[in-house]
Amino acid sequence: MAEALAARFSLSGTRIRQAVRAAQALWAADPAIASGREALDRAARQLAAQGLAQVAELATRPHRWPQLVLPATTLQLLHEIAAAIACRERVFRDWNMQGRTGRSAGLMLLFAGASGTGKTMAASVLANHAGLDLFRVDLASVVSKYIGETEKNLERIFSAAQDADAILLFDEADALLGKRAEVKDAHDRYANIEVAYLLQRMETHDGVVILASNLPKNLDPAFARRMHYTVEFGRPNAVLREQLWRGMFPAEVPLAGDIDYAFVAGQFELTGGDIQTIALEAAFLAAGEGSAVGMAQLMRALSRRQTKHGDPGAAARLRAHQAVSAQGRA
Repeated sequence: MAEALAARFSLSGTRIRQAVRAAQALWAADPAIASGREALDRAARQLAAQGLAQVAELATRPHRWPQLVLPATTLQLLHEIAAAIACRERVFRDWNMQGRTGRSAGLMLLFAGASGTGKTMAASVLANHAGLDLFRVDLASVVSKYIGETEKNLERIFSAAQDADAILLFDEADALLGKRAEVKDAHDRYANIEVAYLLQRMETHDGVVILASNLPKNLDPAFARRMHYTVEFGRPNAVLREQLWRGMFPAEVPLAGDIDYAFVAGQFELTGGDIQTIALEAAFLAAGEGSAVGMAQLMRALSRRQTKHGDPGAAARLRAHQAVSAQGRA
């Protein structure tokens, strides 16, 4: 156990003693912790991640596989990636594939798709499955106008992630990883240096790095070529949208019996993120009215969202559906 923890986390002697004390407290306080090993692993993760928390945002959420509503082929690929994360030490080091590739023992993943299609949730599921923390990096805050500062920021992030054995998620990677420009001035030259540095640093990193991109065609081809896996997240079809709608409300939410999931799924081409936003607004409407969440609240939230996003006919379609439903009940 000690060897495994030492291999995963870079902790000083003082920090190791702190981890042991924290593990003892965790095991005594939390009956859900099944063993001393689990308590020590959790304590070591928390201590090792403190440095990374200063330069990135902890993005681990309690997401699990059943919550991912995606096409079967996409889910299969994600399960293969989960297996690759678990087996990477064996493949790269024990089987010496690292010597064959000449690269690090890390994995580089590209998650491509529109906002709200499940990229961040999938990253969280992979992290939870692997028992690793997920840290989100805001590239906009990393990039600096001062020469050399961007590289220093990136080095701090990768070094801290290495110490913590955490997964890095570079969200909206297009901000820094666009196609390198033809050099016309000093700005272009330094921008290209930053991209080249990130590419080099990713290749020498022993952990898991996920690039999330809304516009994968804008990424520098050098990054696309080096990805071990590329996962495309498309907009859900009507069948998947109905699954998303039906799974959006927790069991604690009081629901009226009049919600027509098939209608809203078939009429409105929404992403999972859109559906989550609308469901939350409908829940707030119902709570404010002291009622259960029903079609009336969903219609109001849907109409507002669709009008805002350039679908003024949504309200009319919803009213027509309401009229037909009322006739059916009469």
